[in-house]
Amino acid sequence: MTLKLGVPSKGRLMDKTFDWFAGHGVSIRRTGSEREYAGAVEGIDGIELVLLSAGEIPRELAAGRIHLGVTGSDLVQEKLADWQARVAALEPMGFGFADLVIAVPAFWADVETLDDLDAAAAAFRAAHGHRLRIATKYHRLVREFLREAGVADYALVDSQGATEGTVKNLTAEAIADITSTGETLRANHLKILSDGVIHRSQATLFKARGADWDNGARGVYQRLADRLGLGE
Repeated sequence: MTLKLGVPSKGRLMDKTFDWFAGHGVSIRRTGSEREYAGAVEGIDGIELVLLSAGEIPRELAAGRIHLGVTGSDLVQEKLADWQARVAALEPMGFGFADLVIAVPAFWADVETLDDLDAAAAAFRAAHGHRLRIATKYHRLVREFLREAGVADYALVDSQGATEGTVKNLTAEAIADITSTGETLRANHLKILSDGVIHRSQATLFKARGADWDNGARGVYQRLADRLGLGE
């Protein structure tokens, strides 16, 4: 049996993943055309490369269809309930940095913290008769964060497009989204709450707890872990 390693199938995240493994003496490369999701691993025998979108990798890890996977920590924690029981975070890889944040209109001069947001949400509901809307793609992480912060009187609305534009388009009053530099938020006249960082994400190597580790996969993993300096 081979060990299945899932990595992002395109873009900067794929390139950085290839570079990271190469820096540890394991060569990963695509084979065939850009349309073919095929690849090869050299340096450790018994590893099958599986090219997937970063968003698919958490699901495949949880299902045990791949043994290892590289994806953003935000995606694992958002997509997998009780994620620590289903996967193990082996190694932060030092790239793909982004913060999941709460941002509000820059002209809300009296709203700088989560407590301010809670007060504004209560006032908004009293004035308008419905809850303040926060647009996001990250419902699980945002809901847990706001619950722990004691923020009430809000409603999460799903955003699958450009979340930063929802306030301007009047489909939300605030947003929770991923940002790396904050430039897009500022361009859309939004500001991050001073205590509004929900999760600091980066590309991480994860291990599936529920995968089949018998029939040789465990031995392949140990050889790879030794090469990568992971230990057991």
